[in-house]
Amino acid sequence: MAADDLTTPLGQNVTKKRTLALPIAAPQAIVGALGLFLGLVVLWTVVADDPLGGEPMVVVSTDLRGAAMSKGAESPAPLPESGTGPHRYDGPPPGAAAATEPAAAEASPGHTVTIIDGSSGKREEVRLPSPSDVKPAAKTAATNPAKPAVSPNADPRLLETTRHGSIPKVADGARPADVYAKPVNTPAAKADAPRIALVVGGLGIAVAGTADAISKLPGPVTLAFTPYGNDPDRLVAQARNSGHEIVLQVPMEPFDYPDNDPGPQTLLTSLAPDQNLDRLHWLMSRFQGYVGISNYMGARFTTSEPVFAPVLREAAKRGLIYFDDGSSPRSLAGQIAGANNLPFAKADIVLDAAPMPADMERALSRLEALARDRGMAIGFAAASPGAVDRIAKWAKAANTRGFVLVPLSAAAAKPKA
Repeated sequence: MAADDLTTPLGQNVTKKRTLALPIAAPQAIVGALGLFLGLVVLWTVVADDPLGGEPMVVVSTDLRGAAMSKGAESPAPLPESGTGPHRYDGPPPGAAAATEPAAAEASPGHTVTIIDGSSGKREEVRLPSPSDVKPAAKTAATNPAKPAVSPNADPRLLETTRHGSIPKVADGARPADVYAKPVNTPAAKADAPRIALVVGGLGIAVAGTADAISKLPGPVTLAFTPYGNDPDRLVAQARNSGHEIVLQVPMEPFDYPDNDPGPQTLLTSLAPDQNLDRLHWLMSRFQGYVGISNYMGARFTTSEPVFAPVLREAAKRGLIYFDDGSSPRSLAGQIAGANNLPFAKADIVLDAAPMPADMERALSRLEALARDRGMAIGFAAASPGAVDRIAKWAKAANTRGFVLVPLSAAAAKPKA
């Protein structure tokens, strides 16, 4: 340190150090570099002659001209010369394609792959079948599932063959609703007794629950089967042998569809009438021996006359009863049935509308009161274990209280002659 530095007053004669200043800032330099790079990319795209630029590419040595000539092609496609850059091969000309395809099908015996065991190193040749190896019968079975066989519950006279299977029909004046109806045996002393018809639905899916309903419920109780059960013909045969009439439950669109979906082949308001009738025929073909059809859900469908009316006309044409389970107060079933001469019945009381046992007991009491007042009343319930047990218990005591249980066909309004 010099002596002058100690004696010189502070702040005077101070020499400032100069720093190197760049002509541009670092961010500006980065932006400029990116712009230059993008400019080079655009320039290369415009100038370069590469129609397949950017596409994955592999170079394979093959003699397509020789292969085409050996298969009988009249004018094989010209091949690119080596060293001229990438080219696309779009196959032989139209004339050559027709000539080569049959030969290729004949010459292709299938593919052979080699499977190597990773632990032992053993090699095994496995031949994969070609499409021509698939037998027509196997293809047919995969695309056309087996149709239901003729039901042992059906009268052959009352069957019509459709693409879905056999469905009911009227033959020589005989109607399925009459042929499959169960007789009503009323004692002379109860000729004027109030009558009650009960329909229990939702059967066929749960085999154990269905068996309980068939065995526990008395014969006059009508059983309604869904079309989705396993081996429905056998269950329907058991029910009919036990004295029960059978109703087919047809899935129909509810208001909250598809969140609440009745099942495959549901009748929908969005379909044309002929589409719904085709679905109805599929549903009708699942089993036979039923006196009529009923709605399964369907709060929306049964309020739309354009789609609902063709279904009920089809039921009338085929000699069936229509049963409205009473779940939708807005259903047009009664009006449409009357206009189409269709035998019709509607549940006056849904017995299991409330789930508690006491609620069902009160519903059965209301059903009895209605039967005394009008002479006939109809009730409906789903086949839950609790409902089946309560109805079975009630039915045993109903006879002692002066009521007569009758099947649904005895309660349905008959069509005019």
